[in-house]
Amino acid sequence: MTARPDMNTVVGTHDIILVTLDTLRYDVAARLLAEGRTPNLGALLPDGSWERRHAPASFTYASHLAMLAGFLPTPAEPGPHPRLFAAGFPGSTTTDARTWTFDAPDIVAGLAATGYHTACVGGTGFFNRLSALGSVLPDLFTESHWEPEFGVTDPASFENQVARVAAVTRAAPDDRPLFLLLNVSALHQPNWFYLRGARPGTPDGPDSHAAALEYVDAHVPALLAALRGRGRPCFTIVCADHGTAYGEDGHTGHRIGHETVWTVPYAQFTIPAARPEEHS
Repeated sequence: MTARPDMNTVVGTHDIILVTLDTLRYDVAARLLAEGRTPNLGALLPDGSWERRHAPASFTYASHLAMLAGFLPTPAEPGPHPRLFAAGFPGSTTTDARTWTFDAPDIVAGLAATGYHTACVGGTGFFNRLSALGSVLPDLFTESHWEPEFGVTDPASFENQVARVAAVTRAAPDDRPLFLLLNVSALHQPNWFYLRGARPGTPDGPDSHAAALEYVDAHVPALLAALRGRGRPCFTIVCADHGTAYGEDGHTGHRIGHETVWTVPYAQFTIPAARPEEHS
């Protein structure tokens, strides 16, 4: 299991980023890592592997609300499993001395109260502000960003999102730490267009899901460069909010109680700040 830092020493001294690889299945992530097809992500993972965890919910909206309240994906083995972040409430059995607790309904408000600048770069429809429902999650942040080019139908969605992250990190106040949520949409259906030679009408499946992850991996170095350029170490959480089914036991999609949906990859690590000479 990933070592758990004392978050009371992280909050205030580090930028914090939560990268949600929307809909990424654990089995696909683990297989591609073993096959050497995601080298950039692999270089970041503690012990060179994804941790197998259970998602807090089975679809994007519910899972993000839970994660932003401190309920990140739970280790798949029996607990108890103390959390990194927790809203203070009586009777919590998953809070200990290494948990950073906050007097707010969510991490975003809690970190903002300690001086963090908060920002969100959305991907899937629950971040698009095209409806009242699509505004709930972005409204939690001081600034939020969503464009059609960040969404599930754009084959260049992740590189477009990374470009916006770079702009956000450049503009964020230097004298305040940054909390950033990046919701990556590329793994979500439709993802058939990441398959080489695919044509419209090609069905999504584990192979196109895998090809989408390879696409994301190719642009991870640009994301790292944007985060390191801030000059602070960045505590980083990368995980799926849920998985998805591609016909297993007759199921397709998510918002269902199936193993392919509940089991997700998870990693946490610190990205060091760039050295002074790297800014020149």
